Amino acid sequence: MQYQPKIHLRRQDIASAEALVRWQHPSRGLIMPGDFIAAAEEAGSIAALSLWGIKQVIADQRRLAATGHDIPIFINISGVLLADADFVVEACRLLKGSKAKIGFEITETAVIRDPAVALRHLQQFADIGIPVAIDDYGAGLSSLAYLKQLPASELKIDKMFITQLTSSNRDPLIVRSTIDLAHAMEMEVTAEGVESPAALALLSVMGCDLVQGYLISRPLNFDAFLTFVEKEGHRAMSMPSMPGIQRNEAFWKRA
Repeated sequence: MQYQPKIHLRRQDIASAEALVRWQHPSRGLIMPGDFIAAAEEAGSIAALSLWGIKQVIADQRRLAATGHDIPIFINISGVLLADADFVVEACRLLKGSKAKIGFEITETAVIRDPAVALRHLQQFADIGIPVAIDDYGAGLSSLAYLKQLPASELKIDKMFITQLTSSNRDPLIVRSTIDLAHAMEMEVTAEGVESPAALALLSVMGCDLVQGYLISRPLNFDAFLTFVEKEGHRAMSMPSMPGIQRNEAFWKRA
């Protein structure tokens, strides 16, 4: 499991992180989720994999909190599992008793598979205090009909709109309108795939709440993530407020 930090632009601190599973195969090397998640879904192994991930993230979040950095960590949940009542019950049991700050990220397309069941299960998560973030917003069939029903507190704009934010005429309009829409619905907005200081500055002007991407940090294993939080997080919080966007780029850019 690796972790990618999310920076809150106004507070200029590390607000949360996204947990990202990686498979280090003994002979094939590093295999990315795009190459094995679909296979796990088809093989019926995705529930077991996801429950393992939840247990690992709970343990890591507790370790993080023990060092004085009680940062929420969000886990991606497969759309297949939103229709799995047994998984939902077990996930709720694990999280309810853990006292760890854990949230779930789901995509709109996951809800579209079976809206009634998915919305009911998402509400079960919300009822026990698990925050829900809408992931990859804009990449699929974005529907306001579903958006207004989702018990979500965060909306993540897909990186396809962020990577061309400063070179496209239309993407800034889409991003700005999405930020305004999410705020009107009382959700925070995260921009994914932030890779340039220019995009970071523009997102700040647009009122985006959080940013995530290679400009800030690549996904890190737990020990490296803890080092990032302790060293760079402290440096970020000690920086002056806006226009702190122009701060030393060495903080923002980590390979």
